[in-house]
Amino acid sequence: MSVSVEELYVEFGGFELFKHVNFIVNPRDRIGLAGRNGAGKSTLLKIFAGLQTPTSGRVVLPRDIKIGYLPQQMELSDSRSVMDEAITAFAEIQALEKLIEHLNNELSFREDYESVEYHRIIDEMHEANERFQLMGGTNFHVDIEQTMMGLGFERSDFTRQTSEFSGGWRMRIELAKILLKKPNVFLLDEPTNHLDIESIEWLESFLKDYAGAVVLVSHDRAFLDNVTNRTVEISLGKIYDYKVNYSKYIELRKERREQQMAAFRNQQKMIQDTEDFISRFRYKATKSVQVQSRIKQLDKVDRIEIDEEDTRSLNIKFPPSPRSGTVVFEAIEVSKRYGDLLVLDKVDLKLERGNRIAFVGKNGEGKSTMARIIMQELECTGEHKLGHNVKIGYFAQNQADSLDEDLTAFETIDKSAVGDIRTKIRDILGAFMFSGEDADKKVKVLSGGERARLAMISLLLEPVNFLVLDEPTNHLDIHSKGLLKQALLKFDGTLLVVSHDREFMDGLVNVVYEFRHKKIKQHLGGVYEFLLKRKMETLRELELSAPDKKVKKEVVKEVVAVSFEERKDINRMISRVEKQIGEVEWQISKLEAEIAAMDLMLTDPTTIDNSSLFDRYGESKKQVEIAMKEWESLHNELTEWEEKRTW
Repeated sequence: MSVSVEELYVEFGGFELFKHVNFIVNPRDRIGLAGRNGAGKSTLLKIFAGLQTPTSGRVVLPRDIKIGYLPQQMELSDSRSVMDEAITAFAEIQALEKLIEHLNNELSFREDYESVEYHRIIDEMHEANERFQLMGGTNFHVDIEQTMMGLGFERSDFTRQTSEFSGGWRMRIELAKILLKKPNVFLLDEPTNHLDIESIEWLESFLKDYAGAVVLVSHDRAFLDNVTNRTVEISLGKIYDYKVNYSKYIELRKERREQQMAAFRNQQKMIQDTEDFISRFRYKATKSVQVQSRIKQLDKVDRIEIDEEDTRSLNIKFPPSPRSGTVVFEAIEVSKRYGDLLVLDKVDLKLERGNRIAFVGKNGEGKSTMARIIMQELECTGEHKLGHNVKIGYFAQNQADSLDEDLTAFETIDKSAVGDIRTKIRDILGAFMFSGEDADKKVKVLSGGERARLAMISLLLEPVNFLVLDEPTNHLDIHSKGLLKQALLKFDGTLLVVSHDREFMDGLVNVVYEFRHKKIKQHLGGVYEFLLKRKMETLRELELSAPDKKVKKEVVKEVVAVSFEERKDINRMISRVEKQIGEVEWQISKLEAEIAAMDLMLTDPTTIDNSSLFDRYGESKKQVEIAMKEWESLHNELTEWEEKRTW
């Protein structure tokens, strides 16, 4: 089912946000919306979701289409357990289940088998059963478990109240509910904001394999590249449609922009030449006809507009870091509890000068806790200490909240800057998108993203030799993240980043510490090397468990021959077939129950002439035979897929 945008026009206070935009969203499209901040990406999602009305034009939705919309911010409920909250996604299935139960009860008490009402109930039950099976039937608990665990929840979390979780985890519950509803079109506004790397990878896999369409806004470049196959850029109220992912769109956009600039320069020259002609001959009677013709020609010109391109870069040399000792931080058998919850269990950690370190792992595994222990902000058991002459600069997730709201952006940075760098404050602010009058705005009127950028600039200008950054990219767009990464690459001290942004960390870090099951494990290399190693762990475990060395080598060789994509496809097919087997088994048990009920009816002499009952009985028997053949075929298919799974 396609969705079409027709002549969409949106105006705010005289400003044209969309100028008669037209495009189509096809059933398997994976669309990333691109454009500078304020271009209208989130507004377009709201219009799609029916939460905002355009000035004119419309979004045409097919009948019975289901839309799943995840906004950046939403009101969250605290009245249920995690499982009960997730089950609300299946309200229609539950309603059908109750209806089927009600109709079965009604049939069990009726004896008017030939009446119109009896047949109406039979038809209604048949229709409800078909829809119930089509929507997943009784297997929705399996879907809930797979989805919740994919998003990082443990089974032990299912019975916990949603009020026990942080805002980020509650947003995951809302995301899970949208995924479980299996809409025809997903509308996702910054869906990775509250996810860790493992959950982002799971969501990527889910969305790539999903049968419906996806329209999303994200500042996570790796996520966009891995999910989208189409990029719709919003620029000066118009849209430019590219049938490629984000990185390829950037290349094609550069080519388009060069063509636009050439056309713009040619048009400007033509306009200037025409205006010069009009000025020169305006008052000459012999040229009046030509002058009037040129004036009309100018009035008809469709002026080419070029969206201002953000090409700012950060070419500032920061103050050199004071030299620290070789070991900047060391922890020995450190443990940390929050009440009864054990987060870190006797972990050892040694961070050395000059390393560029990433803390990664699922949310709640202790990454931010360890960062705060390093900052001496949390008490814990065990030993830990900072190294000699270590001066820490710390950026917390809520760092922007600590800024003085009565200062301007310029005054905020002026407080942090020392030495010659103070003469370049406006250049630095400009590079981080505080140009012109923005530098003189007070902190109290800045957005969350602007405050985060300002707090980051302030930190980068401090003369420190150990930077600890906890989720520094959460409120930054792709361009701002690039500027920050550019600045951090020039930092000559020790760097520690707690982040889920793979593209940001790629090339920035050389040591990865994985937080898992209350322990910390070191991985040398960058973030993508770490992710590859994590995928290979099952191979190493298999190699270690095989008793015979020759067998080990043969098994590992065979497994390596199966690419990661093939393994993922095989696992997906096994899951699909297993689910289909479960559905067929449920159908067989349902049919057998109906046949048993009709067997009882047929023992009643009063039903001996009931031809419709005999017809239904025969039809049900045929359906059981068909279902049994399908069950056997699916089991054969499952065996074939399992034989291919050699790892």
